[in-house]
Amino acid sequence: MPKSRTDALPLPPGAAWLAAAWLLAVGCVASSTDGEGTAGGNGGQGITAGSGGASAGDEPGGSGGQAGSGNSGAGAGGSAAGGSSGSSGGQSGEGSGGSGSGGAAAGGSGGNGAGGGGGQNPDPEPEDPTPDAGSAASDAGGAPGDGKPFSFFYTSLDAMRRLSGSQNGFGGDLRFGEETGLAGADKICQTIAAGVGAGGKTWRAFLSVVRGPEGGPGHAIDRIGEGPWYDRNGRLIAMNKADLIAEDRPKGDPQTVSDLPDENGMGARALGDTHDAITGSNREGRLRSNNLASTCQDWTSASGGNGVGAGHSWPANSGRSWVQVHAVPGCTPSVNLTFTPNTRGIGGYGGWGGFYCFALTP
Repeated sequence: MPKSRTDALPLPPGAAWLAAAWLLAVGCVASSTDGEGTAGGNGGQGITAGSGGASAGDEPGGSGGQAGSGNSGAGAGGSAAGGSSGSSGGQSGEGSGGSGSGGAAAGGSGGNGAGGGGGQNPDPEPEDPTPDAGSAASDAGGAPGDGKPFSFFYTSLDAMRRLSGSQNGFGGDLRFGEETGLAGADKICQTIAAGVGAGGKTWRAFLSVVRGPEGGPGHAIDRIGEGPWYDRNGRLIAMNKADLIAEDRPKGDPQTVSDLPDENGMGARALGDTHDAITGSNREGRLRSNNLASTCQDWTSASGGNGVGAGHSWPANSGRSWVQVHAVPGCTPSVNLTFTPNTRGIGGYGGWGGFYCFALTP
């Protein structure tokens, strides 16, 4: 039986080398398609650079070519370039591939191509970062970051201690670096409000004075805007001035007016018998007495004091009015979390010399 022939016809001298070179040079180029390009080939062995990723898809939405890997060229003196980048996708996919790294020096190895496919409908520009709570508050006209309306609070014990730098609070001297006690009290309100993200509004202390900015009496009810007012939890305190003073408690949400809350939305009842809030006012929110001792010298004195009017942030057996129930025993700084008879100091009957703050806008 004759032998089958397995050897090929010999090529002319040098033809084998030329054929191999031609195949390596062109065999790595990837073609275009109407959707996604195919991967690039490997780099030549010291002869030619490997070409990179495929071209872009022709139809909208086509993704770019995959990465071409241009492997090393080993021939002496030949620096084989890495694979080229994958080009971008079609009209709807605009992601671009990364570029391949370059070839090395003589005898070195070429870099690997890293061209990636095109993305799918990315945004043309990155979105703006989400603003922080402070920015949100500013953009909302001074509302806290949660977006709830906020325009009333009772100054907390923690805030009064922190701002005064004393465990006993300010007492009756509320100047806080300002020329007058009223301006200082407003600044205290403003500072506390800013600390909870509501500093963009204008805040006023609900305090009356014997000698106001115009020289005559200054009434608390005239300083606070027209309403409505809301606590830190977004609950209604009162719609207007008439609803503030029509009864012992404001005509608002029953839950909040029964325990008027601080800047954090917390009532004072949980701390003990701590309901006294200084106002220097009668139940209509007007100056209670022309005697300067009844306003701690218009809120500039931390000593003495006689007949300084106070209301109750929450109703107690001694009285229900949030504006005026009785006088506190002096202007000396003091904090008492229980009613303490026969004591001196602004907090002697249960409190810390706290007062109410209202924003001029809801």
